[in-house]
Amino acid sequence: MSAGVIALIVILVFVVFVAASGIRIVPQARAGVVERLGRFQRTLDPGLALIVPFVDRVKPLIDLREQVVSFPPQPVITEDNLVVGIDTVIYFTVTNAKDVTYEVANPLQAMEQLTVTTLRNVIGGMTLEETLTSRDTVNSQLRVVLDEATGKWGIRVNRVELKSVEPPRTVQEAMEKQMRAERDRRATILTAEGVKQSQILTAEGEKQSAVLKAEGARTAAILRAEGEAKAIETVFRAIHDGAPDERLLSYQYLQMLPQLAKGEANKIFVIPSEFSQALGNLGGAVSRFGAAGAADNGVPPRPAVPNPAADDAAAAARQDSEAAAAAARAANAEAEGATSATPSRPVELPPGGDA
Repeated sequence: MSAGVIALIVILVFVVFVAASGIRIVPQARAGVVERLGRFQRTLDPGLALIVPFVDRVKPLIDLREQVVSFPPQPVITEDNLVVGIDTVIYFTVTNAKDVTYEVANPLQAMEQLTVTTLRNVIGGMTLEETLTSRDTVNSQLRVVLDEATGKWGIRVNRVELKSVEPPRTVQEAMEKQMRAERDRRATILTAEGVKQSQILTAEGEKQSAVLKAEGARTAAILRAEGEAKAIETVFRAIHDGAPDERLLSYQYLQMLPQLAKGEANKIFVIPSEFSQALGNLGGAVSRFGAAGAADNGVPPRPAVPNPAADDAAAAARQDSEAAAAAARAANAEAEGATSATPSRPVELPPGGDA
């Protein structure tokens, strides 16, 4: 192979190398900064780009997508002098490749230090409870400060989040005790409210039951009184309609004497003076009834014909008379004993004829 051919091949390889070094392909959502002879020349957009070999130099590509950076916990002192550890997360986007390349040497470190100082400034004006319950406020203040500071760096801070807030262990234990006490208090209050409602409902039920029972007793008493009034009225009307004579009243009077003597509270029983008169009236009434019957018929009295019903009535009358006499004797004996022991005033029963 001659020297001319070798030189041609070397020249061809050099041309291909130079052409290849002058071609750059930039991916989507990336940006490249071109320096010509050490100075900024232009920014490469996504796609095919041509540069001057050996003159232009392309710096590392910059990611234009939204990026997430989590910073380690930073100790921050609250307004009530408690040291808490706060983790922060920043969401940012590069908006200008030239500024992020030439305005700041280390964008992430700069944002971290700015976040720490801003966070201490914001949290220093809040208590622990406000810090735990006002995360949205803290996030908004951090985002405003960081976005204002990083704007000249070609970076836009989209969101700042507090990942975690860790108070000291002793404070956590105190908070747990407080929360447990609060839950116990609420449980006690709810239990007391339940007992109160239960007692109120029970009292209301007992009240309604007592009212209903009283109404029932009143209605029953009224109906009972009305029934007794009806019965007395019926008996009174029947007595007056029957026109009882002296003999019937004397007989009823004799029947009531044993019942009057049976009372446990009757300590003194005095036989009225009309007792013998009632017996005489009853006997005279029987004899007059027989004589009147014989006189009306105009025939002499016939010998008595056996009559079982009449005999039973007569026997019953005799038994009642004997029982009344025995009750009278017992009452007289008891009255004499009571009179000898404790003097008392005798009480007379109303006469049978006036009953």
